[in-house]
Amino acid sequence: MRLVAEASGGRLDLFVAEHAQMTRSAAQKLIEDGHVLVSGVMRPKNYKLRAGEEVCFNLPEPERLAVTPEDIPLDILYEDEDIILVNKPQGMVVHPAAGNYSGTLVNALMSYAGDRLSAINGVVRPGIVHRIDKDTSGILVIAKNNEAHISLAKQIKDHSVKREYVCLIHEGVREDNFTVEKPIGRSKKDRKKMAVVSDGRNAVTHFTVLERFWGATFLSCRLETGRTHQIRVHLASMGCHIVGDPVYGLKKDKIAEQFHINGQLLHAGVLGFVHPATNQYMEFSAPPPEIFQKVLENFRIKSAFRT
Repeated sequence: MRLVAEASGGRLDLFVAEHAQMTRSAAQKLIEDGHVLVSGVMRPKNYKLRAGEEVCFNLPEPERLAVTPEDIPLDILYEDEDIILVNKPQGMVVHPAAGNYSGTLVNALMSYAGDRLSAINGVVRPGIVHRIDKDTSGILVIAKNNEAHISLAKQIKDHSVKREYVCLIHEGVREDNFTVEKPIGRSKKDRKKMAVVSDGRNAVTHFTVLERFWGATFLSCRLETGRTHQIRVHLASMGCHIVGDPVYGLKKDKIAEQFHINGQLLHAGVLGFVHPATNQYMEFSAPPPEIFQKVLENFRIKSAFRT
């Protein structure tokens, strides 16, 4: 495809994303892989175009999927020709990566949907628009075609998608409603972790107390932005720790030990967005997993006896 930049100052990756109808990350990969030329020269993704420059790019043929389909049961909340809503269990990785090449949500989706998934995110993440951590349970929307993927990705980028989580933290917080607005980036002390850092990306989380117990608090968490580990990092920055969190939690987690919890009690319970084909707002909800509800009920009983 050959196009001419009509104005100066626009970034190359944004230009390609708009005209190729793909996400910005997909356009960046296309540029990095050498499939984009500006007036016959390879340029970086952040190159500022000048009016009149010719941008040529080729969309490579889709690679054959290297992911092995696996017959893993899926908890499907909703499905149509464009999207699938899945309630991911705690302990399942979303897509294959180093150390996790099987048993992932993508392995299950490949068995269930085959080639009926968007190809924008490549061969390892077909259909995956957004992710949640391995040890976090909850709702994900899967794109079944590229048009749906682009629409959903834009809504996430624009912060118009409703994403609400619930979690159980040790001890308590003073306010019933509070907001944490702190930038998040890679930790300077441990590159495997995220942290609140001055040069990080803007991150905003809104919290509401749902129930107060003796020794724990049940919170609702609404994401305004979607940074890696955002809820966990924001709570840890306040001295609050999600029960069962192996990375940002307490070193000695008595609640997790008592209930044999493997992973944080953090659940993506509500997801709302505009349907990419019908333009109608849709909202889905799913209750926390059984172990989460068991712990909550135990605290309710103990708290009742103390009052």
